Amino acid sequence: MFGLTPRDLRASILDCAGGPSSFNAEMIREGYKVVSCDPLYRFSAGQISERVEEVFEPIMDGIRANETGFSWREMGSPERLGEVRRSAMDLFLQDFPPGLSEGRYVEGGLPTLPFDDGTFDLALCSHFLFTYSAQLSEGFHLASILEMCRVAEEARVFPLLTSSVHAVGGEGQASPHLRPVVDGLRERGYEAGVEEVSYEFQKGGDEMLRVRRRG
Repeated sequence: MFGLTPRDLRASILDCAGGPSSFNAEMIREGYKVVSCDPLYRFSAGQISERVEEVFEPIMDGIRANETGFSWREMGSPERLGEVRRSAMDLFLQDFPPGLSEGRYVEGGLPTLPFDDGTFDLALCSHFLFTYSAQLSEGFHLASILEMCRVAEEARVFPLLTSSVHAVGGEGQASPHLRPVVDGLRERGYEAGVEEVSYEFQKGGDEMLRVRRRG
C-alpha cells in the first residue's frame, strides 16, 4: 500500500487510524517499531471484538454487492477476503492487551494526535482519509495530514479513492478533496505528490499521497 522499502521498515512508524488491523502485530513480530493510534483503543479487547462482529457481515455484504469494484487477483473471492480479514482481526485482538501495556497502541485520532513534534520518521494512514470523503471535510483532510507531518518527517496516505463498499455502480471515485488538499500542502511549504504503488484492491486504487517538508 505504501511502497515501503527495507529502509522505511527500519524507521519509527506511526499507524494513524489503525483500527483492528494486524499491521502492528505483524511488524513487531518481524522486529520493526510501530505505534498505532485510534480512538477505538479506549475500549477493551472484548468491547472491540463485539464491535467488529457487529460490522463485519454488513461490510462483507457491501463488498459482495459491489464485487465488480474490486480486483480479485490476490484474494480470489469475497469469501477468501473474509477469511483473511477475520484472521487479521483475531491477531489484532490477541496482540492488543500486551501491545496496549507496551505503548504500541495509543488512544487518539486525527486531526489532533497525542504525540510531540517529530516523534516518528514516518506516519501512515490507510482506508480512512480520502476513503470517507463524503463524511469528512476537505478541511479535516488538510488538518489531518498537516498533523501527521507535525509528528513525523513524512506522511503517506492510501488509497486516494472514496469507498467502494456502498458506491453507486460498485466503484470508488477519485476523492474530490485530493487536489485542493495537495494544493494546500504545497502552499504551506510541503512536497506533496501522488505515487503509484504495487497494491490494488479497489479498482484504480493503486496510488498513495506522499508528503514531506521541503528541504
